[in-house]
Amino acid sequence: MRRLATALVVAAVAGTVATLAACDRTVAGGSTDGATVFRAACASCHGERGKPPQQMAAQLGVRDLTGAEFRARRDRATIEGQVRKGSGNGRMPGFEGALTADQIEAVTAYVLTLGD
Repeated sequence: MRRLATALVVAAVAGTVATLAACDRTVAGGSTDGATVFRAACASCHGERGKPPQQMAAQLGVRDLTGAEFRARRDRATIEGQVRKGSGNGRMPGFEGALTADQIEAVTAYVLTLGD
């Protein structure tokens, strides 16, 4: 049951991003402002400022991007790779193709500032 719920949430997030991209062919209106891209593509799971709603964290293991554990081991390459390809456990979808390379770089830089 938990796997089904996880799969449904992942599909919903991926569908939302795909729908946003299909509407005007761009996410966040094509903005390359990291905070703007984060709000459009990431905040539905990770929260407006990188701290996910408690239910998302508890049920799906959505990472708190402001937490000390994440901040202690974050690095640009890992964050960018996860944004591009998604998480290894399949819970976070990849955004390569939905976001431009410039948007991925911008949102990566923004994530690196969360919790500071």
